[in-house]
Amino acid sequence: MEKRVGFEELCPTSFLDRSASVYPDKAAVVYGDTSYTYSEFAERVRRLAAALSNVGVGYGDKVAFLVPNVPAMLEGHYGPMRLGAVLVAINIRLSAREISYILNHSGAKVLVFDSEYAPIIRDLKDEVPGVTTFVQSVDTFPRADDIVGPDYEEFLAAAPDADPSVRLTSELDSVAIDYTSGTTGMPKGVEYSGRGAYLSALGEALEMGINWRSVYLWTLPMFHCNGWCFTWAVTAVGGTHVCLRRIDAGDVYDLVSGQGVSHMCAAPTVLTALYSSPLAGEGKLADVRIMTAGAPPAPQVIRSIEDMGAVIVHTYGLTETYGPVTVSAEQPAWDSLDIHERASLKSRQGVPFILAEPGLRVVDENMNDVPRDAETMGEVVMRGNMVMSGYYNDPEATDKAFAGGWFHSGDLGVWHEDGYVELRDRAKDVIISGGENISSQEVEKVIMEHPSVMEVCIVGVPDERWGEVPKAFVVKNDGADASAEEIIEFCRERIAHFKAPKHVEFGELPKTATGKIQKFVLRDKEWAGHDRRIN
Repeated sequence: MEKRVGFEELCPTSFLDRSASVYPDKAAVVYGDTSYTYSEFAERVRRLAAALSNVGVGYGDKVAFLVPNVPAMLEGHYGPMRLGAVLVAINIRLSAREISYILNHSGAKVLVFDSEYAPIIRDLKDEVPGVTTFVQSVDTFPRADDIVGPDYEEFLAAAPDADPSVRLTSELDSVAIDYTSGTTGMPKGVEYSGRGAYLSALGEALEMGINWRSVYLWTLPMFHCNGWCFTWAVTAVGGTHVCLRRIDAGDVYDLVSGQGVSHMCAAPTVLTALYSSPLAGEGKLADVRIMTAGAPPAPQVIRSIEDMGAVIVHTYGLTETYGPVTVSAEQPAWDSLDIHERASLKSRQGVPFILAEPGLRVVDENMNDVPRDAETMGEVVMRGNMVMSGYYNDPEATDKAFAGGWFHSGDLGVWHEDGYVELRDRAKDVIISGGENISSQEVEKVIMEHPSVMEVCIVGVPDERWGEVPKAFVVKNDGADASAEEIIEFCRERIAHFKAPKHVEFGELPKTATGKIQKFVLRDKEWAGHDRRIN
C-alpha cells in the first residue's frame, strides 16, 4: 500500500529519536555518579536493540525486565520497541511463582533481571523453558555466577554495530504488556498499543507541565504502568530522568535539592512517608509538581505536602488505562480558597485527561448516566485513546471488561455538578451494614484528620447482628498514643454513627510495590473461617 504523506504510525521510540537529535549533549539520565546525554542514551538503546536481535528477538516477541528504577529499566522501554518487540516489565516484589507465571503466560524469550533477584531466578529458571536468554544487570548486588548468561553491560558491549530498528506495522500493535496486581487469582496481562502509549505519554506531559528544562525524579516504579508512561513522556520533551533504586525520604530530599528536581510521581502512601519523615519541613519540596494517584488521597495528605511548597496534581486511573486518565484540574477560582477548601476539591478524581477523549462517565447498572448531584453512586467507565487494547490471551475477560462499549473500572463514584468525578469506593470494598451502604473511603478521609493518624484502612468485618461492620486498621504517627475508643468517638462526632468503625486495630499495613494498601489481605484475614459474608 502506498505510504500516505500525512500519516505516520505512532510509537514512543520517535520521542528518543527526536530528543537525541535536538538535545544530543543534554543530560538525559542521571543515576548516582553516572550520567548519560541524550546521544549516549540513544546509543545504549541502539546497542540493546542490536543485542536482543542478535539472540533472536524479533517483531512481536516478548522481552521481560525484572529491574528496579535504574538506567537499564529505562532503556528497556525503548530497546525492545525498536525491534517491534514487546516489553514485559515485572513487579520486583512478586514471588517466584508469580514471576514464572508471567514469563510463561507472556511467552517471554529474554529476561533481563537485577542481580538482587538472582535467588528468585535461580528457583524458577527451570520452570520457564521459553526464556532462552538470561541477562543479569549488576548494580548494588554482586553478580550470580551460577546463572548462565551475560551481564547487562557485557550484553550491550558485544552488540553488533548495525541498527536493526523497524517501524511498527500498525500503531495498534502492542508495545508493552503490564500485568495487574492479581488480587484475585493470577494477574492479567494488559496490552498497551504504540498509539495508546504515545498519546498517553503526551497527555501526561501536558497535564504535568513538563518540558526540556524539567528534572523528573523516579519515585514511582517504572514497572508500574510503565511508570504511568513517564518513561516516555519525560523523553518526549527532552527532560532529565533522575533514577532512584529505592524510595528513602532522605534520598528524595537530597535529590530534590541537589539535582533541582521539578517533577515526580508518587502514591499517597509515599507522600505520607515524605511528610512524616523527621527531615520534612517548610520549603523542602518547594515548587516541585507531584502527580499522585493509585489510591484516593485524603485532603490532609494534600495539605501536608503542599505545606512543604509542592504542588499536587491529583489524578486517577488503572493499569488498564495506561495509569492516570483523569485529573482534578484546578480552576482559577480555587486560588482564592483557603488550603482546606482547595485540598478538598483537589482530592476529587476530576475530569478526563487531554487526549483521553471521549473520556469517562458514571453509570448505573443499565449503563445510564447517574445524576450529577454528588450523591447518586454509579460505576466509573471509560473509553478512548488511553484505554488498553485488551487482556493478553484472555478474550473472555476482555469482553467482560468492555461490556456495553466502555471499560468497566469496578470503581464506584459520584458525579458533581461541575463535571468532576469523585470516587467513593471499589465495588468490592463497599461495606453493607444492616442494609446500609458505607463508603470505606469516606470513613478513611475522616480518620486521616485525626492528629495521631499517619495511615488508615477501613474494611468490613463479620458481625452477627449487622452482617458486617467497619473496622479501622490504623498506623499511628511516631509518639502518638491515641486509643481505639478515641478514634471511634472522633468518627462518631463527624459522620453518622453507623458509618463509624466498631473496631480499631493498630499496626503496619500490607502494601503493593507501588505503596497501595492491600485491603484484600486485611479483609481475607478477618473473614477467614466464615462461609460467606452476610450483608
